[in-house]
Amino acid sequence: MKLVVALGGNALLRRGEPMEQQVQTDNIDVAARVIARASDKHQLVITHGNGPQVGLLALQNDAYKGVSPYTLDVLGAETEGMIGYLLAQGLRNHSKRDVIAMLTQTRVNIDDPAFRQPTKFVGPIYDEDTSRRLAAEKGWRMRLDGEAYRRVVPSPRPLSIVEEPIIRQLIETPELLVVCTGGGGVPVVEDKGLICGVEAVVDKDAASNVLGKAIGAEGLIMLTDVECVESHFHQPGSRRIHSASPDAMTAFSFATGSMGPKVEAACDFVRSGGLFAAIGALSDLDRILKREKGTFIVSDENHLQFYED
Repeated sequence: MKLVVALGGNALLRRGEPMEQQVQTDNIDVAARVIARASDKHQLVITHGNGPQVGLLALQNDAYKGVSPYTLDVLGAETEGMIGYLLAQGLRNHSKRDVIAMLTQTRVNIDDPAFRQPTKFVGPIYDEDTSRRLAAEKGWRMRLDGEAYRRVVPSPRPLSIVEEPIIRQLIETPELLVVCTGGGGVPVVEDKGLICGVEAVVDKDAASNVLGKAIGAEGLIMLTDVECVESHFHQPGSRRIHSASPDAMTAFSFATGSMGPKVEAACDFVRSGGLFAAIGALSDLDRILKREKGTFIVSDENHLQFYED
């Protein structure tokens, strides 16, 4: 099958881990091993998140007062290059295939309401006191992400991938592994044929959905740091969802800055003609491909199946 495999930023730099280069390199090496095995049987296009990484770079960027801070689109491009480099190197080492990691831009609408209502988590986690201090000092918007606080930034809806025609040409070579749309792609707006970057971070799952539909992928797999989708995350009576139709998933609500965009992307991909979408843990990719792990969104009308606890 032709599959888009989206690696979450939190899968490459897990919550609470020190944001060190070696930690990320080690995690990416694990991801590369898992993806390399899957690429033996399927044609893969790999995308990735950058939430923790772009937040860290923004902190480093803000620390030096000799120049004005660089904008989020430029920081996004820098993280896309960094993670793409590490992924390409790891995939080449473990798959022995040719790999290309390409800088990708994503068109958004400058009038998107997301610019007024930030929801995208970036950077490390903070306790409440540190969160309040950073909000006051830097003017950042902060929100709870699970039990800790993180910075949130605008995340406009992706409209199209600027480099989509080039990506389509590249994947005509089945032996080539393509890494693209990193961090959701660098957000740009277009006016009279000219494009320029905007201050935002595109959700990588939403952008992966746009990419998957554009290249005719049969499946969209979103890999993160949780095993599956829960009906009511960490609440009494919550159940682990094995598979569901898009309509069945509307019975549940999911966090707007984390699981919500994944579920929305999965449902839209299937409604648009994709065979399936899956959400699960990076370490479980082998078993996700066998439908033994993860949560699957399928087109079967009103389908809903839970894991037996």
